[in-house]
Amino acid sequence: MKLILGFSVPLLFGFLFQQFYSLVDTVIVGRFLGTDNLAAVGSTGSVNFLIIGFCMGICGGFSIPVSHKFGAGDQSGLRRVVANCVWLTAAFAVVMTVLTTLLCRPILVAMQTPENILDGAYSYIWVIFLGIPVTFLYNMTSGVIRAMGDSRTPVIFLVLSSFLNIGLDLFFIISLHWGVQGAAWATVISQGVSGVCCLLYMIRKFEMLRIRREEWAPNRHLMGMLCGMGIPMGLQYSITAIGSVILQSATNTLGSDAVAAVTAAGRIGGFLACPFDAMGSTMATYGGQNIGAGKLERIGQGLKSCVLLGAGYSVIALGISIFGGSALATLFLDASEKAIIGNVRLFLIISTSFYFPLALVNIIRFLIQGVGFPTFAILAGVFEMAARALAGFLLVPNIGFIGSCLGSPIAWVFADIFLIPAYFHVKKVLVRRIGGNERC
Repeated sequence: MKLILGFSVPLLFGFLFQQFYSLVDTVIVGRFLGTDNLAAVGSTGSVNFLIIGFCMGICGGFSIPVSHKFGAGDQSGLRRVVANCVWLTAAFAVVMTVLTTLLCRPILVAMQTPENILDGAYSYIWVIFLGIPVTFLYNMTSGVIRAMGDSRTPVIFLVLSSFLNIGLDLFFIISLHWGVQGAAWATVISQGVSGVCCLLYMIRKFEMLRIRREEWAPNRHLMGMLCGMGIPMGLQYSITAIGSVILQSATNTLGSDAVAAVTAAGRIGGFLACPFDAMGSTMATYGGQNIGAGKLERIGQGLKSCVLLGAGYSVIALGISIFGGSALATLFLDASEKAIIGNVRLFLIISTSFYFPLALVNIIRFLIQGVGFPTFAILAGVFEMAARALAGFLLVPNIGFIGSCLGSPIAWVFADIFLIPAYFHVKKVLVRRIGGNERC
C-alpha cells in the first residue's frame, strides 16, 4: 500500500494538472465567451478523446517494454527500446496530424453537431489536432520517465505548464479576442513546453538512456513488440471512444443547452476521476516491473491494495457530487442558468454513484496490460463501446438527458463483467508461464 501510494500520488497530481488544461479552457470559455461557445468546445470532447486517447494509449503501451527492460536490469536493451519508441512516435505523429486536420470538419458534421456551434467546434478541434506531435512528445517522454521509477518529475513540469496555460488562455481569449481557437492554442503551447522539459530532463538525468549511435538503428523485432503493446492500448481508447462519439451524437440532438450541461459535468467528472487514472497507470508500471523482475507473487498484493484505495475514494467522490455539484457547475455557467446547473449536478451524481466499477476498470485493465496481455484491454473497450452505443441509440432518444447520464456508468459495468474473469485467467497463465502460486 505504501509503495503504491508513493508512486500513484505524484501521478495523481500529474493527471489533475492534465485535466487542468481542459478545465481552465472550459471555465474561461464558458465565463467569457458564453454558453454556445462552451457547447462548441464540449461537442468536440468525444472525437478529441477518440484521437488524443489513441495517442496517449500508444505511448502508454510503448512504456511497458521500457519498464520490463528496466526491471530486468538490461540497460542496452532499454536504450534500444527507447530509440525505437522515438522512431515509431515520430511516424505516428506525422500520419495522425495530417489525417485528423483534414477530416475533422466532416467528422463534426457526421456527429450532427448543432449548426449554431459547428464553426466554433471546428476552430477548436482543428488546432488541438494540429498539436498532436506535442501530445506524443509529452506522453512518450513522461511515460519513459515513469517506467524508470520517477513519477514525480513529469508532475512538476505539468504544474508549470498548467500555470502557463492559464496565462495564455486569458491573453489569447480576453486580450487578443481569438475566441475558442485561443483556448486550443493555449493548450497546445503549454503541453509542448511540458514535453520539451520532460525530454531535456530525461536526457540529462538518466545516463543509461544516453543512446549510442548503433543503438539508434531501427529494429523490426523491437518495433513489432512495441506496436504489439502500443497499438492495442491505443485501440482500447479509440474503441471506447467510438461509443462516446455515438453517445455524443445522440446528446447533440437534445440541443446546445444539453451539450453545455454534459460539457461542464464531463470536465468536473474528468477531474474527479483522476485518482482512478493514477491508480491505473501505477498498476501498469507496477505489473510491468514485477513481471520483468520475476516477482509474480507481489502482483496480487498490489491489486488488493489498489482496489481498497479505489473503493474509499469512490465514496468521497459521490459526496462531493451530492453536496458540491451545483457549486462546481457555477465555475462554468452563470448562476442564472438554473436548469443547466441542475442537469450538471444530476449528471455528476449518477456518474459518481458508479465510480467503484470505474475504479475496477482502470486498475484491472492497466494491470493486465502491464503484465503483457494488451488484447484483453481491447476486448474490454469493445464492451464499453457497445454499452455507450446502446445508450446513444436507445436510451437518449427515449428518456432524453438521463440517457446521456447513464451512458458511461453502464459502460463501466459492462467492462467489469469482462475484466474480472479476464484477470483470473491471466493469473493462471502467469503461474504456468513463470511459476509461483495462486496468490498472484
